[in-house]
Amino acid sequence: MTTAFRADLLRLTLTPGLGPVLISRLVAQFGSPAEVLQRSAKDIERVKGIGPGRSASIVAGMKQSADLVGPELALADRLGVRLLALGEPDYPPLLASIPDAPPILYVRGVLDPQADQYPVAIVGSRDATAYGIEQAERFAGVLARSGLTIVSGGARGIDTAAHRGALRAAGRTIVVMGCGLAGCYPPENALLFDQITRQGAIVTELPLNTAPNPENFPGRNRLISGLSLGVIVIEAGKRSGALLTAEAAIEEHGREVMAVPGRVDSPASAGTHDLLKSGGAAIVTEPGDVLHILETPARHQAAGTHAVRYSDPQRTEVDASDPPTPEPTPPKEGGSLAAAEAKPRPRVGLSPAQAAILDALDSPKSRDELVAVTGLSAQQLSAELTLLELQSRVRRVGSRLARGH
Repeated sequence: MTTAFRADLLRLTLTPGLGPVLISRLVAQFGSPAEVLQRSAKDIERVKGIGPGRSASIVAGMKQSADLVGPELALADRLGVRLLALGEPDYPPLLASIPDAPPILYVRGVLDPQADQYPVAIVGSRDATAYGIEQAERFAGVLARSGLTIVSGGARGIDTAAHRGALRAAGRTIVVMGCGLAGCYPPENALLFDQITRQGAIVTELPLNTAPNPENFPGRNRLISGLSLGVIVIEAGKRSGALLTAEAAIEEHGREVMAVPGRVDSPASAGTHDLLKSGGAAIVTEPGDVLHILETPARHQAAGTHAVRYSDPQRTEVDASDPPTPEPTPPKEGGSLAAAEAKPRPRVGLSPAQAAILDALDSPKSRDELVAVTGLSAQQLSAELTLLELQSRVRRVGSRLARGH
C-alpha cells in the first residue's frame, strides 16, 4: 500500500462528520480515497447515509483536513507511532472483519499476525477489588503462557491487572486506548505502556492529540471486542463500560462472551452476575474453561474462515462450515495401543507450522527442542501449540509434549 494512499485515507479520517462506515461507503462508491477527495458535494450526496444536507459540510471538511495530514504524520514519526491502513498485511484480521473497522489504526509497538493469532479480551471495573485484580492476573497469566494475546483497554483496575498478568508470563498484550497516542491515560501507566510496546502494542483509531474524553470510550470498547476471539468480563458493576464491550461482542461482532463470577453480595460484580443470569455470557472459573470455549473460533481463525463463520452475530449453531476435527484412527486388531497413539492424525486444516510441529513430535519433546527442530519462534510455537492442544492433536507428558490420542 502506497504512502499516498495511506495519507489520503488519513485525510478522510481527519474530516469532521466522517466515521468508519461512511468512509468505507465512499471508498467503495468511488474506488479509492484519492477519488473521494476529488468529488463534489453533488457526487457525495448520493452515497447512502449522507444526502444533500451533509455533503456540503463534508466537502468543506475534506478541504480543511488537507492541512492536518502533514503535521499528523510528522508527529507520528517523532513519537514512533505507525499508521496502519485497513487492508495492509499487518492489520489485525479479526478487527478488519467487523462492519465499522477503523480505516486507520495508530500503533505503538508491534502487531504480529503470527504471535497475535489468538487474542482474547479481559475487561472489567476500574474500581476493582483485590479479588478482581487477582483473577484478572491469574486468567491473563495462564492464557498468555498458553500462547493467547491479552487485549484490554489500559484503564485502572481490571485492565491494568490483565496487562500486567500477561507481561509477567512473558506473553503478548495489546492496549486499546480511548485517546490519542500523543498522551497517556491513565498517566500512572506510562511505564507499563512502555513495557507493553516491547511485548505487544498500544493501538487506537483516534488522532494523536485526542484527549481521553468520555465519548471516546464506547468506540474504544468496540475495538477491544473486534480485535478478540472472545471477551472475558471480570468484576463489572451495573453500569460498567465492560458491559458495553460484552454487548458489542455479542450483538455486533459474533464473539464469545465469558464471565468470571464474583461474590454474590458484591456490587462490583452485580453487572457480571446480571450478564450470567441473562445468558449473555458463559461462566468461566478456570483459564481452561476459556480455552475450551474458544476452541471452535480458534480453529476457524487458523483455517482463515472466522470472518465467514461469524459474519452473522445472530447465528449460534455449529454447522457444516465448521472445520472438522478428525477422529483418531482406532488400532487394528492385534496392534499395540502405543503404536496407535503415536500415529499422526489426519492433517486436514493444518497450517504449515502446525504440520511441522506434529512431524517433530515423532517422540516427546520439550518446547526448546521444538523451537530448535521446527525453526519457529518461541511465541509462534506457543500459539500453534495452543491450537493443537485445543484440537487434542498435542498433549502434555510431564514437562514435554507429545502427539495427541
